[in-house]
Amino acid sequence: MATDYDTPRTTQDDSDADSIDELKAQRPDHQSPVIDEDEIEAADGFELPGADLSGEEIQVRILPAQADEFTCASCFLVRHRSQIARQAGALAYCSDCEG
Repeated sequence: MATDYDTPRTTQDDSDADSIDELKAQRPDHQSPVIDEDEIEAADGFELPGADLSGEEIQVRILPAQADEFTCASCFLVRHRSQIARQAGALAYCSDCEG
């Protein structure tokens, strides 16, 4: 027996579905403006691990640009010279920005 897949499918759930007006009538008219105090206390007491870094001092050793590196004029990332896609004067652009 051939099945016509273009015909709309109907299930028993579709036939028992309430109309929009019935659903709106069942919904409460307004939401309570009262905030649950337990939620506020839980949010205030919740702290992500490692979130407070205000007292930390970061020490990073910065290396000067190497002879085989360039700084992309578009994304400003330091790349290896093999990734140069285009040069316009003194400006070089990486293959990710030009790709």
